[in-house]
Amino acid sequence: MHALRADRALVMDSVSESQHQEGPSPVQGHADLKNSHEHGAIAVQHFHTHSIPLDMEDIERDWDKPIAEAGIAAKASVIVRVGLLDLSAGTGSFRVREMMHRIAYPLGVHVRADVNLTDIEAACTDGKDRITEVIDLPSTGVNTERIWLLEHFADWFSVNLGEESMYHVQPEVSQGLMQHLDVRDASQVSADLSKQLRKEEKAERAASKPGQDAVLDALEDASRHTDPGDPRAHQLHVHETDWSQSAMTQSLAARAADERKREAEAHGATVPDARESNFPDHAAGHVSANAAKPAQRRKSKLSDRRPPKEYAEHFAPLDGEPTGAGNGGRGITVRQAHHRLDMIEHRKPLYSPAFAGLASAIACASFVFLLGGGPYDMVGAFVGAGLGHWLRRRLFKHHLNQFFVTFVCVALAALACTGTLRLIGMFDPVALQHDTAYIGAMLFVIPGFPLITSGLDMAKIDFPSGVQRLTYFFCIVLMATLAGWMVASIVHLNPTGFEPLGLNPWVNGALRFVFAFLGVWGFSVMFNSPQRMCLVAAIIGAITDTLRLEIVDHGVPAEAGAFIGALLAGLLATAWRSSVRKGWLAPHFGYPRICLTVPSIVIMVPGLYMYQAMFHLGSFDTLTALDWAFRAFMVIICLPIGLAMARVITDKSWRYDI
Repeated sequence: MHALRADRALVMDSVSESQHQEGPSPVQGHADLKNSHEHGAIAVQHFHTHSIPLDMEDIERDWDKPIAEAGIAAKASVIVRVGLLDLSAGTGSFRVREMMHRIAYPLGVHVRADVNLTDIEAACTDGKDRITEVIDLPSTGVNTERIWLLEHFADWFSVNLGEESMYHVQPEVSQGLMQHLDVRDASQVSADLSKQLRKEEKAERAASKPGQDAVLDALEDASRHTDPGDPRAHQLHVHETDWSQSAMTQSLAARAADERKREAEAHGATVPDARESNFPDHAAGHVSANAAKPAQRRKSKLSDRRPPKEYAEHFAPLDGEPTGAGNGGRGITVRQAHHRLDMIEHRKPLYSPAFAGLASAIACASFVFLLGGGPYDMVGAFVGAGLGHWLRRRLFKHHLNQFFVTFVCVALAALACTGTLRLIGMFDPVALQHDTAYIGAMLFVIPGFPLITSGLDMAKIDFPSGVQRLTYFFCIVLMATLAGWMVASIVHLNPTGFEPLGLNPWVNGALRFVFAFLGVWGFSVMFNSPQRMCLVAAIIGAITDTLRLEIVDHGVPAEAGAFIGALLAGLLATAWRSSVRKGWLAPHFGYPRICLTVPSIVIMVPGLYMYQAMFHLGSFDTLTALDWAFRAFMVIICLPIGLAMARVITDKSWRYDI
């Protein structure tokens, strides 16, 4: 029984960008290890804070093998690394496990993983050998683009190993993305490829014969009316209305080719396989018997469709990858899988610190209006939040401690906001009375992702991960409110609340919709979402937050309003994703639900309540502090409960404990 325990799934020379290097290693055996691995193995020249150097002989031996035929160490290195990247992007433990299982299934590997805020302990077995790996991260963060790309990676991986795609209905889009990970705007690549595929489908549909149309329509109708108890129902559901007639035509042609092949073999002749894969990671030869078995089980031939001619370059092998001759055309190699993961891991942020600071400024200024602030409050929050988040991005680039960075950036934001209002007060003394505006300038540090994912993890009975995420949330909030309270004490601020604006209800409702849209867009940019994803989340957030505020104005408790807003956000995100699956929306709009729901409800987090609790606690007004703290607590717990309820209603895997 092969067993291996590691502190990090280090494969060749790929090391997480978040790790810190320290001094040279004093261990004598390091030189021997370096000499024994001449081609890509780990040369241990430094200690890494969050890794233990491993002898990677097993993985190096299988480096250019098809991953389905590799040993358990090579398979586990990919499975666990996918989980590591998903965890580092800020998603919850339930999604990390789901992603790891999705990668393990086509490899015939069973995974048992314990996932926490910054570490994973995973035991993998293929029925013969077993390996246990323990990985951890130095810190945590949010990167919604990475979450989205990892879904496409999982579909690319599964389809190339002969299984169905799970997350997206057109594997060609995932295939194109995996071949163009070096492009800065992967969302545009996805959109362009989706557009070309749809044009091709329309052209093929127009060229199809009337007699064939009737047969294909009947097949489509049958797929839509499959009994849910049928084991094939899940596979048909994934692709149910996205079968184009051109795809069906190719499926029928493949069957005819099989018949011809069997007839030819009966007469001793040889006929080329008409279903030869068109993926770049497959060679032009025949598929091995082991690799062909899962392919024969596939109900869909979407993976066998050729890409549009305009996008032929998207399907060329990446530089430095074998073209397939080295592995006999039997699927993805270990090297190719890690090459893609390397590119996903080392993608630069979509937005510069300056643009992210602008988005933060817009988000917090919008947040202030939704809390009841006026123009002067919004201007102060705009300046303070913009400078604060810009500095935070610059400091995080140097891997400084998160709590230290939070304290410094919130202090800068509060001082900048106050200074801006004092400057305006030289021309209009009314600005000097807006002492509450600096609270809005601090709201860019609210850790919405850990808060929401903590509730979702606990809804899945994963209390260790949920409690850790919730504790992390409260620690960040504590540092932020403490910094704000100290600034208020130094400059003698007295945040008593915002003055009523006295707007017409219809005008106020329209402005709420606009500023909720801008606020959610800004938070999505801060989470590194592509622009299309930002706009979708902003639409959902504008609808849900405007509704929440309107019903609260009509007497609904703020806690119930938060629950209803989060529930509606979850339902709308599910409806959006289902519309993409059913072909009502373009396939490149199939974004992960968590990337749409969390930005849309972050703006509902009661940052004002939490700061007021700390302010009064610092003034030793404990009764008032407790009042604000319990108000904040009730809203905080209602937000993830609302999202969890939406998942229970719309997702069978959440509805039942299995």
